[in-house]
Amino acid sequence: MGPVLNGLIKLQSVENRLRAAKAKLARSRRSVIIQENQVRSLQSALEAKKEETQLTKVQCDRLELELKARDAEVNKLRGSLNNAKTNKEYAAVLTMLNTTKADNSKIESQILELMKAIEADEEECRTIRKQIDEQKQVLEETRKKAEASASEQEAEIDQIQAEWDRVAKAIPADRLAIFNRVAETYDGEAVVKVEEQEGRSDAYSCGGCFMGITAESVNLLMTRDEIIRCPNCTRILVLAESHD
Repeated sequence: MGPVLNGLIKLQSVENRLRAAKAKLARSRRSVIIQENQVRSLQSALEAKKEETQLTKVQCDRLELELKARDAEVNKLRGSLNNAKTNKEYAAVLTMLNTTKADNSKIESQILELMKAIEADEEECRTIRKQIDEQKQVLEETRKKAEASASEQEAEIDQIQAEWDRVAKAIPADRLAIFNRVAETYDGEAVVKVEEQEGRSDAYSCGGCFMGITAESVNLLMTRDEIIRCPNCTRILVLAESHD
């Protein structure tokens, strides 16, 4: 292979290193975002639980007011019971009194259950607040680590990018444009080696998509310094070391 294809092979190697370095930096930054999202998720859960607790308190307060009014009604009925002049009147008032007391007992049970729910919700709020504090500490540690390594990673990227630019200068503009288009399509993998199919003579396949490559294409790679692309995936084909 000639200088163009050899230059593309070298550029592919630098491209791989450049994308790996950028991915490493992105992962570092993404780790901070993940921790931030976890803090926000906990904060949202806390706000939702606080709102739920408040609604339960409102319901509890309403029942307590209702119970207070009904207790007053019980006292009134007791007075009426004492003042009853006939057995019929006494029986009617007694029935109303017992019914009201039974209803009040149900309301008291509801209030008790609501108070238990409020206590449980408040305990859950305390737990979530503790989780938020712990998660914020994790976030701060993650942010410090990311910031500490970011400058080093960015310096490495700048260094590799400078090397990429140097290698790219030796490649004709039209060939470089093809490389860049294919690299964008395949996440940086623009150049792949032709692989000889095991157990078969003069049978080759693309190292990217593994579809068959004609012997004619391989012969062109052996004799010409031209870009030959896989007819299936359009990656740039080069010879394996055994064919160099």
